[in-house]
Amino acid sequence: MAFTIYTCKECGSDLNLNPNDMFPPDFYFEAGNKGTISFAAVDAERFRFEKEDKIRPFFETLDYWGIQRKRTKIKCNSCGHLVGYIYDDGPPLTGGIGQYGFGPSQVVPRAPRYRFKTKFLLISSQTT
Repeated sequence: MAFTIYTCKECGSDLNLNPNDMFPPDFYFEAGNKGTISFAAVDAERFRFEKEDKIRPFFETLDYWGIQRKRTKIKCNSCGHLVGYIYDDGPPLTGGIGQYGFGPSQVVPRAPRYRFKTKFLLISSQTT
């Protein structure tokens, strides 16, 4: 039986990511998934999480100040290297049909998605 090991490319420490928690590569996310792999859960002991709150100026009208993006950086706990981000665009936490019956939206609470950039990981397979 083969299993996949995900390690930090910078320091080589095992990130203990479980392939059973991985979203399928064709799963749709609002923030995209190009060059990344996404997990529904991670081992929090292996990572440091840093909140990031950015406001990009985008002046459309006098009353509109910009686009606010909140996300959380995922850093390797061993070396502090950035390996990905947490987004709140995972599957809806409720089984409802969303606001006004139009399907899931940002108004419906969503599960976190742990999105790792593949260029920051070493992915290897081992057989038992």
